[in-house]
Amino acid sequence: MTGAPATDLSKSPDRIAGMFDAIAGKYDFLNHLLSAGIDRRWRRRAIRALQLTGAERVLDLCTGTADLAIAAVDARPGAARVIGVDFAAAMLHVGAGKLRNRGLSRSVTLVRGDATSIPLATASVEAATVAFGIRNVEHTELACAEIFRVLGPGGRLAVLEFAMPSTPLIRGAYQWYFNRVLPGIGRLVSRHSAAYTYLPASVGAFASPDQFVTILRQQGFADVRASPLTFGIVYLYTALKNQRV
Repeated sequence: MTGAPATDLSKSPDRIAGMFDAIAGKYDFLNHLLSAGIDRRWRRRAIRALQLTGAERVLDLCTGTADLAIAAVDARPGAARVIGVDFAAAMLHVGAGKLRNRGLSRSVTLVRGDATSIPLATASVEAATVAFGIRNVEHTELACAEIFRVLGPGGRLAVLEFAMPSTPLIRGAYQWYFNRVLPGIGRLVSRHSAAYTYLPASVGAFASPDQFVTILRQQGFADVRASPLTFGIVYLYTALKNQRV
């Protein structure tokens, strides 16, 4: 007897962009539904970790539909300006509509680009964020090196990413939800068969919190910390680019 076919975890930019473009119209609704709205709290926590003063230019990498970019300018104090970068055109289109509706088009600029070749000048931003996108990048180390490049000295980084909880009971419940419930709801609402099967599989295949901390340190970041949120189903990674580099 053969098992279920393995989920395709290839992360070529064209494949990942195509997958997210296909679910762009339902992406925000499903994010809030499948996380019971907790995703908003995670984003606010990430922005607080940046300790913004109101003067910063912020890069939001893998911005998707710009939820974290919006959170950055909504914060008090918030970012002076946000540049959101993503390679999924339909996701950016949805994000641009949200910005127009909120009157934020002058505060947030959305740019189509690759995380491993960020279309910004060296040392051009004071802070950077990534929410649930770093695991979808084909070359994680290169993306982290690019973030380090575009941050100015003293720049802060905040990354949100899913993880596997370490507590056995919570891990078991999480895996059941992630592997059984979430893909079914995702397929039903989005009408896309692969995206919400890819999601749990990609989380299991991504670096552990300790491994991702090591990756950030290897790219030059200092004061790297990994903080578990909501029983460890999500981690908030924070890091600093030293004044002297």
